[in-house]
Amino acid sequence: MSNRFPPDFLWGAATSAYQIEGAVSEGGRTPSIWDTFSHTPGRTADGDTGDVAVDHYHRMREDVALMAELGLTSYRFSVSWSRVQPTGRGPAVQLGLDFYRRLVDELLDRGIAPALTLYHWDLPQELEDAGGWPARDTAYRFAEYAALVGSALGDRVERWITLNEPWCSAFLGYASGVHAPGRTDPAASLRAAHHLNLAHGEATSALRAAMPARNQIAVSLNSAVVRPCSQDPADLEAARRIDDLANGVFHGPMLHGAYPEHLFADTASVTDWAFVHDSDLRAIHQPLDALGLNYYTTSLVSAADPDRADTRADGHGASAHSPWPGAASVAFHQPPGERTAMGWTVDPSGLYDLLLRYTKETPGLPLLVTENGAACDDRPGPDGAVHDPDRIRYLRGHLAAVRRAMEAGADVRGYYLWSLMDNFEWSYGYGKRFGAVYVDYETLARTPKSSAHWYAELARTGALPEV
Repeated sequence: MSNRFPPDFLWGAATSAYQIEGAVSEGGRTPSIWDTFSHTPGRTADGDTGDVAVDHYHRMREDVALMAELGLTSYRFSVSWSRVQPTGRGPAVQLGLDFYRRLVDELLDRGIAPALTLYHWDLPQELEDAGGWPARDTAYRFAEYAALVGSALGDRVERWITLNEPWCSAFLGYASGVHAPGRTDPAASLRAAHHLNLAHGEATSALRAAMPARNQIAVSLNSAVVRPCSQDPADLEAARRIDDLANGVFHGPMLHGAYPEHLFADTASVTDWAFVHDSDLRAIHQPLDALGLNYYTTSLVSAADPDRADTRADGHGASAHSPWPGAASVAFHQPPGERTAMGWTVDPSGLYDLLLRYTKETPGLPLLVTENGAACDDRPGPDGAVHDPDRIRYLRGHLAAVRRAMEAGADVRGYYLWSLMDNFEWSYGYGKRFGAVYVDYETLARTPKSSAHWYAELARTGALPEV
Protein backbone atom coordinates (compact mmCIF):
# COMPACT_ATOMS: atom_id res chain seq x y z
CA MET A 1 0.00 0.00 0.00
CA SER A 2 1.27 3.46 -0.85
CA ASN A 3 1.74 5.79 2.09
CA ARG A 4 1.28 8.88 -0.09
CA PHE A 5 -1.86 11.00 -0.30
CA PRO A 6 -2.91 12.98 -3.39
CA PRO A 7 -1.34 16.45 -3.78
CA ASP A 8 -4.73 18.19 -3.40
CA PHE A 9 -5.74 16.23 -0.27
CA LEU A 10 -6.94 18.62 2.45
CA TRP A 11 -4.92 18.53 5.67
CA GLY A 12 -7.07 20.18 8.28
CA ALA A 13 -7.91 20.58 11.92
CA ALA A 14 -11.30 21.27 13.47
CA THR A 15 -12.79 23.20 16.38
CA SER A 16 -16.21 24.49 17.42
CA ALA A 17 -17.30 27.94 18.56
CA TYR A 18 -18.41 27.28 22.14
CA GLN A 19 -15.37 25.12 22.84
CA ILE A 20 -12.79 27.76 21.93
CA GLU A 21 -14.16 31.27 21.45
CA GLY A 22 -15.02 32.57 24.91
CA ALA A 23 -16.25 36.20 24.84
CA VAL A 24 -19.73 34.89 25.54
CA SER A 25 -21.28 38.31 26.15
CA GLU A 26 -19.31 40.44 23.68
CA GLY A 27 -20.40 41.83 20.33
CA GLY A 28 -24.10 41.29 20.98
CA ARG A 29 -23.85 37.56 21.66
CA THR A 30 -26.55 36.13 23.91
CA PRO A 31 -26.67 32.78 25.75
CA SER A 32 -26.87 29.50 23.91
CA ILE A 33 -28.09 26.26 25.44
CA TRP A 34 -24.48 25.43 26.32
CA ASP A 35 -24.11 28.64 28.31
CA THR A 36 -27.21 27.75 30.29
CA PHE A 37 -26.28 24.08 30.67
CA SER A 38 -22.70 24.68 31.78
CA HIS A 39 -23.83 27.24 34.36
CA THR A 40 -26.28 24.75 35.86
CA PRO A 41 -24.70 23.08 38.93
CA GLY A 42 -23.77 19.45 38.39
CA ARG A 43 -23.95 19.49 34.60
CA THR A 44 -20.24 19.75 33.79
CA ALA A 45 -17.08 18.46 35.46
CA ASP A 46 -15.91 20.91 38.14
CA GLY A 47 -18.59 23.34 37.02
CA ASP A 48 -16.47 24.30 34.00
CA THR A 49 -17.98 26.64 31.40
CA GLY A 50 -17.04 28.08 28.03
CA ASP A 51 -17.14 31.67 29.28
CA VAL A 52 -13.46 32.12 28.44
CA ALA A 53 -12.67 28.75 26.86
CA VAL A 54 -9.28 29.29 25.18
CA ASP A 55 -10.10 32.90 24.28
CA HIS A 56 -9.94 32.33 20.54
CA TYR A 57 -12.20 35.36 20.02
CA HIS A 58 -9.38 37.64 21.13
CA ARG A 59 -6.46 35.44 19.97
CA MET A 60 -7.78 34.55 16.53
CA ARG A 61 -4.84 35.97 14.56
CA GLU A 62 -2.36 34.19 16.81
CA ASP A 63 -4.25 30.94 16.32
CA VAL A 64 -4.40 31.30 12.53
CA ALA A 65 -0.67 32.02 12.48
CA LEU A 66 -0.19 28.79 14.41
CA MET A 67 -2.28 26.91 11.85
CA ALA A 68 -0.03 28.26 9.11
CA GLU A 69 3.09 27.18 11.01
CA LEU A 70 1.63 23.68 11.22
CA GLY A 71 1.07 23.60 7.46
CA LEU A 72 -2.71 23.20 7.56
CA THR A 73 -4.36 23.59 4.18
CA SER A 74 -7.89 23.79 5.63
CA TYR A 75 -9.50 24.77 8.93
CA ARG A 76 -12.95 23.63 10.00
CA PHE A 77 -14.66 25.97 12.47
CA SER A 78 -18.24 26.62 13.51
CA VAL A 79 -20.23 29.81 13.73
CA SER A 80 -21.92 30.69 17.01
CA TRP A 81 -25.57 31.09 16.06
CA SER A 82 -26.27 33.39 19.03
CA ARG A 83 -23.29 35.58 18.13
CA VAL A 84 -24.72 36.17 14.65
CA GLN A 85 -28.46 36.08 15.37
CA PRO A 86 -28.84 36.41 19.15
CA THR A 87 -32.50 35.48 19.48
CA GLY A 88 -32.49 32.96 16.64
CA ARG A 89 -34.76 35.32 14.71
CA GLY A 90 -34.52 38.52 12.75
CA PRO A 91 -31.58 40.28 11.12
CA ALA A 92 -27.95 39.40 11.70
CA VAL A 93 -25.78 41.31 14.14
CA GLN A 94 -23.00 42.71 11.99
CA LEU A 95 -20.51 42.77 14.89
CA GLY A 96 -20.98 39.02 15.17
CA LEU A 97 -20.53 38.45 11.47
CA ASP A 98 -17.51 40.73 11.46
CA PHE A 99 -15.60 38.33 13.69
CA TYR A 100 -16.10 35.54 11.16
CA ARG A 101 -15.31 37.87 8.27
CA ARG A 102 -11.97 38.65 9.93
CA LEU A 103 -11.33 34.96 10.61
CA VAL A 104 -12.05 34.00 6.99
CA ASP A 105 -9.88 36.81 5.64
CA GLU A 106 -7.03 35.80 7.93
CA LEU A 107 -7.29 32.17 6.81
CA LEU A 108 -7.35 33.08 3.13
CA ASP A 109 -4.39 35.40 3.56
CA ARG A 110 -2.46 32.44 4.99
CA GLY A 111 -3.52 30.07 2.19
CA ILE A 112 -5.82 28.04 4.48
CA ALA A 113 -9.19 27.03 3.05
CA PRO A 114 -12.03 27.73 5.50
CA ALA A 115 -14.63 25.01 6.09
CA LEU A 116 -17.60 26.51 7.90
CA THR A 117 -19.98 24.51 10.09
CA LEU A 118 -23.25 26.32 10.72
CA TYR A 119 -24.34 24.33 13.78
CA HIS A 120 -22.12 22.67 16.36
CA TRP A 121 -24.68 22.28 19.17
CA ASP A 122 -25.02 25.87 20.43
CA LEU A 123 -28.71 26.62 19.88
CA PRO A 124 -29.73 30.15 20.98
CA GLN A 125 -31.39 29.81 24.38
CA GLU A 126 -34.44 31.77 23.24
CA LEU A 127 -35.16 29.09 20.63
CA GLU A 128 -34.83 26.37 23.25
CA ASP A 129 -37.25 28.29 25.45
CA ALA A 130 -39.66 28.27 22.50
CA GLY A 131 -39.40 24.46 22.20
CA GLY A 132 -35.91 23.78 20.89
CA TRP A 133 -35.23 21.11 18.29
CA PRO A 134 -38.37 19.12 19.18
CA ALA A 135 -40.32 22.11 17.80
CA ARG A 136 -40.77 22.22 14.05
CA ASP A 137 -40.30 25.98 13.86
CA THR A 138 -36.64 25.63 14.89
CA ALA A 139 -35.87 24.01 11.53
CA TYR A 140 -37.19 27.06 9.69
CA ARG A 141 -35.32 29.43 11.99
CA PHE A 142 -32.14 27.51 11.18
CA ALA A 143 -32.73 27.93 7.44
CA GLU A 144 -33.08 31.70 7.92
CA TYR A 145 -29.85 31.77 9.93
CA ALA A 146 -28.10 29.74 7.21
CA ALA A 147 -29.18 32.26 4.59
CA LEU A 148 -27.78 35.15 6.69
CA VAL A 149 -24.38 33.51 7.07
CA GLY A 150 -24.34 32.29 3.48
CA SER A 151 -25.06 35.78 2.16
CA ALA A 152 -22.32 37.29 4.34
CA LEU A 153 -19.54 34.75 3.76
CA GLY A 154 -20.48 32.76 0.68
CA ASP A 155 -18.28 34.88 -1.56
CA ARG A 156 -15.14 33.72 0.28
CA VAL A 157 -16.03 30.40 1.94
CA GLU A 158 -16.48 27.53 -0.52
CA ARG A 159 -16.87 24.62 1.92
CA TRP A 160 -20.01 24.53 4.06
CA ILE A 161 -21.34 22.00 6.59
CA THR A 162 -24.91 22.36 7.79
CA LEU A 163 -24.93 20.28 11.01
CA ASN A 164 -22.30 18.61 13.13
CA GLU A 165 -23.30 15.27 14.65
CA PRO A 166 -27.07 15.70 14.82
CA TRP A 167 -27.20 12.40 16.73
CA CYS A 168 -25.58 14.10 19.71
CA SER A 169 -27.90 17.11 19.46
CA ALA A 170 -31.00 14.93 19.42
CA PHE A 171 -30.19 12.01 21.69
CA LEU A 172 -27.57 13.29 24.13
CA GLY A 173 -29.41 16.61 24.40
CA TYR A 174 -33.01 15.42 24.66
CA ALA A 175 -32.95 11.72 25.66
CA SER A 176 -30.01 11.07 28.01
CA GLY A 177 -29.62 14.70 29.02
CA VAL A 178 -25.82 14.58 29.27
CA HIS A 179 -25.54 17.37 26.72
CA ALA A 180 -27.36 20.69 26.51
CA PRO A 181 -30.20 21.35 26.95
CA GLY A 182 -30.19 18.41 29.36
CA ARG A 183 -33.68 17.08 28.75
CA THR A 184 -34.63 13.42 29.28
CA ASP A 185 -37.65 12.90 27.04
CA PRO A 186 -37.29 10.04 24.51
CA ALA A 187 -40.24 11.19 22.42
CA ALA A 188 -38.79 14.70 22.24
CA SER A 189 -35.46 13.28 21.11
CA LEU A 190 -37.07 11.62 18.09
CA ARG A 191 -38.93 14.81 17.22
CA ALA A 192 -35.60 16.62 17.53
CA ALA A 193 -33.94 14.12 15.19
CA HIS A 194 -36.57 14.69 12.54
CA HIS A 195 -36.46 18.46 12.84
CA LEU A 196 -32.66 18.43 12.63
CA ASN A 197 -33.06 16.48 9.39
CA LEU A 198 -35.57 19.05 8.18
CA ALA A 199 -33.24 21.87 9.25
CA HIS A 200 -30.45 20.34 7.19
CA GLY A 201 -32.63 20.12 4.10
CA GLU A 202 -34.11 23.60 4.45
CA ALA A 203 -30.69 25.13 5.17
CA THR A 204 -29.15 23.38 2.16
CA SER A 205 -31.81 24.93 -0.08
CA ALA A 206 -31.34 28.33 1.59
CA LEU A 207 -27.57 28.21 1.13
CA ARG A 208 -27.86 27.29 -2.54
CA ALA A 209 -30.13 30.29 -3.08
CA ALA A 210 -27.80 32.64 -1.19
CA MET A 211 -24.35 31.58 -2.42
CA PRO A 212 -22.38 31.09 -5.62
CA ALA A 213 -23.01 27.77 -7.36
CA ARG A 214 -19.35 26.76 -6.97
CA ASN A 215 -19.70 26.39 -3.19
CA GLN A 216 -19.84 22.90 -1.74
CA ILE A 217 -22.37 21.83 0.90
CA ALA A 218 -21.97 18.84 3.20
CA VAL A 219 -23.17 17.51 6.55
CA SER A 220 -21.00 15.91 9.25
CA LEU A 221 -22.42 12.73 10.75
CA ASN A 222 -20.92 10.78 13.63
CA SER A 223 -21.99 7.58 11.94
CA ALA A 224 -21.44 4.65 14.26
CA VAL A 225 -19.68 1.43 13.37
CA VAL A 226 -21.98 -1.02 15.13
CA ARG A 227 -20.75 -4.58 15.51
CA PRO A 228 -22.67 -7.52 16.98
CA CYS A 229 -21.08 -9.60 19.74
CA SER A 230 -21.86 -12.75 17.76
CA GLN A 231 -23.68 -14.00 14.71
CA ASP A 232 -26.57 -15.10 16.87
CA PRO A 233 -29.78 -13.76 15.27
CA ALA A 234 -30.66 -11.86 18.45
CA ASP A 235 -27.31 -10.07 18.45
CA LEU A 236 -27.58 -9.30 14.74
CA GLU A 237 -31.02 -7.84 15.35
CA ALA A 238 -29.63 -5.72 18.21
CA ALA A 239 -26.92 -4.36 15.90
CA ARG A 240 -29.49 -3.59 13.20
CA ARG A 241 -31.69 -1.74 15.69
CA ILE A 242 -28.82 0.44 16.94
CA ASP A 243 -27.54 1.03 13.41
CA ASP A 244 -30.95 2.43 12.49
CA LEU A 245 -30.97 4.73 15.53
CA ALA A 246 -27.34 5.78 15.19
CA ASN A 247 -27.05 6.06 11.42
CA GLY A 248 -30.21 5.42 9.45
CA VAL A 249 -32.31 7.97 11.32
CA PHE A 250 -30.12 10.68 9.73
CA HIS A 251 -28.47 9.29 6.62
CA GLY A 252 -31.69 7.61 5.52
CA PRO A 253 -33.64 10.85 4.95
CA MET A 254 -30.61 12.97 4.07
CA LEU A 255 -28.96 10.63 1.58
CA HIS A 256 -31.77 8.34 0.44
CA GLY A 257 -35.00 10.22 1.07
CA ALA A 258 -36.50 7.67 3.48
CA TYR A 259 -36.30 6.55 7.08
CA PRO A 260 -35.10 2.97 7.74
CA GLU A 261 -37.70 0.32 7.10
CA HIS A 262 -38.06 -0.83 10.73
CA LEU A 263 -37.36 2.41 12.61
CA PHE A 264 -40.97 3.47 13.12
CA ALA A 265 -41.96 0.03 14.41
CA ASP A 266 -38.91 -0.15 16.68
CA THR A 267 -39.85 3.14 18.33
CA ALA A 268 -43.65 2.77 18.27
CA SER A 269 -43.73 2.58 22.07
CA VAL A 270 -42.12 6.04 22.18
CA THR A 271 -43.86 7.98 19.40
CA ASP A 272 -46.15 7.56 16.42
CA TRP A 273 -43.99 9.87 14.24
CA ALA A 274 -47.04 12.01 13.40
CA PHE A 275 -44.69 15.00 13.28
CA VAL A 276 -43.35 13.80 9.90
CA HIS A 277 -45.30 15.74 7.27
CA ASP A 278 -45.90 14.43 3.76
CA SER A 279 -43.50 16.87 2.11
CA ASP A 280 -40.71 16.59 4.67
CA LEU A 281 -38.64 13.86 3.07
CA ARG A 282 -38.50 15.75 -0.23
CA ALA A 283 -37.32 18.83 1.65
CA ILE A 284 -34.67 16.87 3.57
CA HIS A 285 -33.29 14.89 0.64
CA GLN A 286 -31.17 17.57 -1.03
CA PRO A 287 -28.19 16.88 -3.31
CA LEU A 288 -24.88 17.19 -1.43
CA ASP A 289 -21.38 17.89 -2.66
CA ALA A 290 -19.65 15.82 0.02
CA LEU A 291 -20.36 13.79 3.15
CA GLY A 292 -18.45 14.47 6.34
CA LEU A 293 -17.80 11.55 8.67
CA ASN A 294 -16.66 11.90 12.30
CA TYR A 295 -15.09 8.78 13.77
CA TYR A 296 -13.55 7.91 17.14
CA THR A 297 -14.37 4.32 18.08
CA THR A 298 -16.63 1.34 17.42
CA SER A 299 -19.75 0.09 19.20
CA LEU A 300 -20.19 -3.53 20.29
CA VAL A 301 -23.73 -4.66 21.03
CA SER A 302 -25.78 -7.72 21.86
CA ALA A 303 -29.29 -8.57 22.82
CA ALA A 304 -29.80 -7.47 26.42
CA ASP A 305 -28.86 -10.04 29.05
CA PRO A 306 -29.31 -8.93 32.66
CA ASP A 307 -26.85 -11.60 33.78
CA ARG A 308 -23.98 -10.01 31.83
CA ALA A 309 -21.89 -7.74 34.09
CA ASP A 310 -20.15 -5.86 31.26
CA THR A 311 -23.26 -4.47 29.61
CA ARG A 312 -24.47 -0.90 29.79
CA ALA A 313 -27.55 0.70 28.39
CA ASP A 314 -26.30 3.87 26.81
CA GLY A 315 -23.08 3.52 24.85
CA HIS A 316 -21.75 6.85 26.14
CA GLY A 317 -20.85 6.09 29.74
CA ALA A 318 -22.99 5.90 32.81
CA SER A 319 -26.26 7.79 32.68
CA ALA A 320 -29.61 7.53 34.38
CA HIS A 321 -31.23 7.76 30.96
CA SER A 322 -30.49 6.05 27.67
CA PRO A 323 -29.89 7.99 24.45
CA TRP A 324 -31.39 5.09 22.51
CA PRO A 325 -35.20 5.47 22.49
CA GLY A 326 -36.95 2.19 21.83
CA ALA A 327 -33.79 0.10 22.29
CA ALA A 328 -34.18 -1.28 25.80
CA SER A 329 -33.60 -4.78 24.42
CA VAL A 330 -30.03 -3.91 23.42
CA ALA A 331 -26.89 -4.07 25.56
CA PHE A 332 -23.58 -2.32 24.93
CA HIS A 333 -20.17 -3.83 25.62
CA GLN A 334 -16.70 -2.34 25.82
CA PRO A 335 -14.78 -3.46 22.72
CA PRO A 336 -11.41 -4.99 23.61
CA GLY A 337 -8.14 -3.21 23.01
CA GLU A 338 -6.20 -0.08 23.93
CA ARG A 339 -8.29 2.87 25.12
CA THR A 340 -7.95 6.63 24.99
CA ALA A 341 -8.35 8.91 28.00
CA MET A 342 -12.07 8.98 27.18
CA GLY A 343 -12.24 5.22 27.69
CA TRP A 344 -12.90 4.70 23.97
CA THR A 345 -11.30 1.71 22.30
CA VAL A 346 -8.72 2.48 19.62
CA ASP A 347 -9.80 0.70 16.43
CA PRO A 348 -8.70 2.14 13.06
CA SER A 349 -10.49 -0.70 11.25
CA GLY A 350 -13.76 1.00 12.13
CA LEU A 351 -12.81 4.08 10.12
CA TYR A 352 -11.86 1.89 7.15
CA ASP A 353 -15.22 0.08 7.37
CA LEU A 354 -17.11 3.37 7.68
CA LEU A 355 -15.50 4.90 4.60
CA LEU A 356 -16.19 1.81 2.51
CA ARG A 357 -19.76 1.60 3.76
CA TYR A 358 -20.57 5.09 2.49
CA THR A 359 -18.60 4.49 -0.69
CA LYS A 360 -21.07 1.70 -1.43
CA GLU A 361 -24.17 3.51 -0.13
CA THR A 362 -23.51 6.82 -1.89
CA PRO A 363 -21.45 6.09 -4.99
CA GLY A 364 -19.99 9.21 -6.52
CA LEU A 365 -20.32 11.31 -3.35
CA PRO A 366 -16.91 12.54 -2.11
CA LEU A 367 -16.10 11.86 1.53
CA LEU A 368 -14.33 13.95 4.16
CA VAL A 369 -13.12 12.78 7.55
CA THR A 370 -14.33 15.88 9.38
CA GLU A 371 -13.28 14.70 12.86
CA ASN A 372 -10.89 12.07 14.15
CA GLY A 373 -8.60 12.18 17.14
CA ALA A 374 -7.83 11.02 20.66
CA ALA A 375 -7.93 12.43 24.16
CA CYS A 376 -4.66 11.77 26.00
CA ASP A 377 -3.34 12.70 29.44
CA ASP A 378 -0.93 15.29 28.10
CA ARG A 379 1.47 17.14 30.42
CA PRO A 380 4.45 19.40 29.72
CA GLY A 381 7.85 17.91 30.52
CA PRO A 382 10.62 19.63 32.49
CA ASP A 383 11.73 21.40 29.30
CA GLY A 384 8.21 22.69 28.61
CA ALA A 385 7.71 20.39 25.63
CA VAL A 386 4.60 18.21 25.40
CA HIS A 387 5.21 14.73 24.05
CA ASP A 388 2.14 12.69 23.11
CA PRO A 389 3.29 9.46 21.45
CA ASP A 390 -0.08 7.78 22.08
CA ARG A 391 -1.83 10.40 19.96
CA ILE A 392 0.75 10.04 17.18
CA ARG A 393 0.16 6.28 17.11
CA TYR A 394 -3.60 6.88 17.06
CA LEU A 395 -3.36 9.33 14.17
CA ARG A 396 -1.00 7.21 12.15
CA GLY A 397 -3.18 4.13 12.53
CA HIS A 398 -6.31 5.97 11.47
CA LEU A 399 -4.66 7.79 8.59
CA ALA A 400 -3.27 4.47 7.37
CA ALA A 401 -6.87 3.20 7.46
CA VAL A 402 -7.95 6.22 5.37
CA ARG A 403 -5.22 5.51 2.82
CA ARG A 404 -6.20 1.85 2.71
CA ALA A 405 -9.84 2.79 2.13
CA MET A 406 -8.80 5.12 -0.68
CA GLU A 407 -6.92 2.29 -2.38
CA ALA A 408 -10.08 0.18 -2.01
CA GLY A 409 -12.10 2.83 -3.87
CA ALA A 410 -13.18 5.42 -1.27
CA ASP A 411 -13.11 8.95 -2.67
CA VAL A 412 -11.75 10.68 0.44
CA ARG A 413 -10.85 14.32 -0.20
CA GLY A 414 -9.54 15.44 3.20
CA TYR A 415 -8.91 14.79 6.88
CA TYR A 416 -9.59 17.12 9.81
CA LEU A 417 -7.81 16.34 13.04
CA TRP A 418 -9.89 16.82 16.19
CA SER A 419 -8.79 19.10 17.55
CA LEU A 420 -6.49 21.96 16.69
CA MET A 421 -5.95 22.68 20.38
CA ASP A 422 -7.11 21.63 23.81
CA ASN A 423 -10.46 23.16 24.69
CA PHE A 424 -13.74 22.87 26.60
CA GLU A 425 -14.76 19.25 26.16
CA TRP A 426 -18.49 19.69 26.80
CA SER A 427 -19.73 17.94 29.95
CA TYR A 428 -16.16 16.79 30.68
CA GLY A 429 -15.09 20.42 31.11
CA TYR A 430 -11.36 20.96 30.71
CA GLY A 431 -10.37 17.53 31.96
CA LYS A 432 -9.96 15.87 28.55
CA ARG A 433 -7.38 17.07 26.04
CA PHE A 434 -7.89 16.33 22.34
CA GLY A 435 -5.64 19.05 20.95
CA ALA A 436 -2.52 18.81 18.83
CA VAL A 437 -1.64 22.09 20.55
CA TYR A 438 -1.40 22.16 24.34
CA VAL A 439 -3.20 25.01 26.11
CA ASP A 440 -2.20 26.10 29.60
CA TYR A 441 -5.61 26.99 30.99
CA GLU A 442 -4.11 29.42 33.50
CA THR A 443 -2.08 31.52 31.03
CA LEU A 444 -3.79 30.39 27.80
CA ALA A 445 -0.34 29.93 26.25
CA ARG A 446 -0.29 27.57 23.26
CA THR A 447 2.41 24.92 22.85
CA PRO A 448 2.41 22.57 19.84
CA LYS A 449 2.71 18.97 20.99
CA SER A 450 4.84 16.33 19.31
CA SER A 451 1.74 15.25 17.38
CA ALA A 452 1.41 18.76 15.92
CA HIS A 453 4.94 18.60 14.54
CA TRP A 454 4.30 15.07 13.25
CA TYR A 455 1.10 16.21 11.54
CA ALA A 456 2.85 19.28 10.09
CA GLU A 457 5.40 17.02 8.42
CA LEU A 458 2.59 14.90 6.99
CA ALA A 459 0.84 18.01 5.63
CA ARG A 460 4.10 19.22 4.11
CA THR A 461 5.06 15.99 2.35
CA GLY A 462 1.77 14.18 1.85
CA ALA A 463 3.56 11.00 2.94
CA LEU A 464 2.53 9.13 6.07
CA PRO A 465 5.59 9.14 8.36
CA GLU A 466 6.46 6.30 10.67
CA VAL A 467 5.74 6.66 14.36
